[in-house]
Amino acid sequence: MLSWEYPPRIVGGIARHVEELSEALASQGHEVHVITADHPDTAEYEERRGVHIHRVKGDAAPTPDFLTWILHLNFGMAKQAIKMHRYRPFDVVHAHDWLVAQAGILLKQALDVPLVATIHATEAGRMHGIHNPIQAYIHQQEWFLTYEAYRVIVCSQYMYREVKGQFNLPDDKLDILYNGIDASKFDFEFDRPHFRRRFALDHEKIVLFVGRMVPEKGAQVLIEAAPKVVAQFPETKFVVVGKGGFLEELKARAAALGAGHKILFTGYVDDDTLLRLYRIADVDVVPSLYEPFGIVALEGMAAKLPTVVAETGGLAEIVDHTQTGITTFAGDPGSLAWGISEVLKNPEYAHHLGQNAYQKVQEVFNWQAIARGTTSVYDKVLQAAGRVPVNS
Repeated sequence: MLSWEYPPRIVGGIARHVEELSEALASQGHEVHVITADHPDTAEYEERRGVHIHRVKGDAAPTPDFLTWILHLNFGMAKQAIKMHRYRPFDVVHAHDWLVAQAGILLKQALDVPLVATIHATEAGRMHGIHNPIQAYIHQQEWFLTYEAYRVIVCSQYMYREVKGQFNLPDDKLDILYNGIDASKFDFEFDRPHFRRRFALDHEKIVLFVGRMVPEKGAQVLIEAAPKVVAQFPETKFVVVGKGGFLEELKARAAALGAGHKILFTGYVDDDTLLRLYRIADVDVVPSLYEPFGIVALEGMAAKLPTVVAETGGLAEIVDHTQTGITTFAGDPGSLAWGISEVLKNPEYAHHLGQNAYQKVQEVFNWQAIARGTTSVYDKVLQAAGRVPVNS
């Protein structure tokens, strides 16, 4: 597995996806090595839950920009993989997104090892088109990875259509495998009232948002919706978790709307704090404008939270309206406020949604089933390459 992020280095959803998929594959008897970027206070090599994790040290020489840094990271990943391959040859190389495309393609061509790619999102989708040379470069790298890969995995029907259309891929090269969630990680005891008081008063209902502070994640829609919700339910507190370049603008807008005292921006929180936040919240909100899948929605569902999402991208495939959550119009603060209010005004209905959501997580978004599906993709690739399948 090649991934530029892996816990505790978490930038977006790829880190969790690769971690939990790798661990599920390892639990099914496969030998899994993840090559990823270095992170402060982490070992260069460790084995965790059966997964072999190799972290590539950054170059001593400074790089002038992010794209150059990524290219150097790919050189380091490829060098590490080639060393490992000499002693323990790989069957398959699995690259996650354009950030590791060059390493994956190099290993395929230099070592004659079949390449599988997972495309988690596209630059054109995030940016609503390609508008400058940097975006054009990333778009080309995405195409190159999908072109060189034997097979391409996507996480939703929505992404199937997007990747197929953007990169002109044939139907028989694409596989749809949903993301998953380990619901057991939300099953623990802690002092809920004491922890909760760090974020809200005892009588306040907590509406939780988790995501990067970038426009496509839709935190601005929630900020605009907040006064509408508070007008109906004055004892509501909005807890907004995440960091990013959009954060200060969001804070300023909340203050301008007179809602600053009702919205708590936490910035980054560690994993333990995040899991507890899901356990104490009353509503999980995912108002994304662009969302290939939406792991944060699964996290809320796994924590048995009523979840309100924008009906866009993969979110529309995760949440069944009025059954496992509520869907609202993307980019529409009024619609989002309505969805949140529907949950807040009816505790029994909220409980019903949370229980149904948890059941769907257990049945559909199960990492063991997703790992078996991934192994099936590897088998197809090995058969196409004339190699012995993984299950043989």
